[in-house]
Amino acid sequence: MKYCFGVDVGGTSVKLGLFTTDGEILDKWEIPTRKENKGEAILPDIAESLRKKIEERQIDKGEIKGIGIGIPAPVTGDGIVKNTANLCWGYKEVNRELRELTGLDVQAGNDANLAALGEMWLGAGKGQKNMIMVTLGTGVGGGAILDGRALVGANGASAEIGHVCVNYHETKKCGCGKTGCLEQYASATGIARLARMRLAWDEEPSILRDQKKLDAKAVFDALKEGDAVAEEIVEQFAAYLGHGLANVAIIVDPAVIVIGGGVSKAGDILIPYIKKYFLEKAFFANTETEFMIAQLDNDAGICGAAKLMIDK
Repeated sequence: MKYCFGVDVGGTSVKLGLFTTDGEILDKWEIPTRKENKGEAILPDIAESLRKKIEERQIDKGEIKGIGIGIPAPVTGDGIVKNTANLCWGYKEVNRELRELTGLDVQAGNDANLAALGEMWLGAGKGQKNMIMVTLGTGVGGGAILDGRALVGANGASAEIGHVCVNYHETKKCGCGKTGCLEQYASATGIARLARMRLAWDEEPSILRDQKKLDAKAVFDALKEGDAVAEEIVEQFAAYLGHGLANVAIIVDPAVIVIGGGVSKAGDILIPYIKKYFLEKAFFANTETEFMIAQLDNDAGICGAAKLMIDK
């Protein structure tokens, strides 16, 4: 039997998984992400955790194909990270450093791309080779899969879907420094912003006015209860997202678009709204594109990281 490890580095914790190369998850666990001193302990901590797991499972290193690792930043094809906001790293050669620490082959990739790869391999996109995944959380992330492989790009920054411009009249800046980015309207924080703006327009009754915490979950909960104002907010969110995804689809030509991240926990109620606006702007060749809710939840990253290594 051959094994590999999948690692998903987050700002708070590092998720790790032990896989067979046939796609069976044998074990999964987490360790803290220690970011002090410019994150110098992150890779050594991962190496030590993997060493302990190999020892615990009594696995011969010769049976391990290697380690796939997802990083929340652009990652070049040879595993170089030039900067990252969430890990306090500057320039880092992830493949080389982790290989030297473990003695195993390593392949690094962008975390959102690897989440998409994981959903293609074992989740909502299973059986497909051309797919887009968009993750709607605090921000909007994305990954594109072409012919079964994650699209990387020259700088490791392909499929940054959250920064597609969908509003040329916006004056408020996105976190990236530009204006009108999809992330400003389709992320959890963006949906909350749309809700605040809508509630300020008039005094139309809405259960959202009684919420102590006006967030994306509150909006979708109100939608499920038939709240008319909540539906207006969701329509606006879906228009931005659907139109933005139509622009991405004309480049990638996906068979399926997978919706993940915290906002996706609203469930299948999202799909008709998004698809309606997608079809308004979609090129005729993309009108058969399917929409799915992500299935792997927090395991998508480790699954995609393992698959990246398996396919190396």
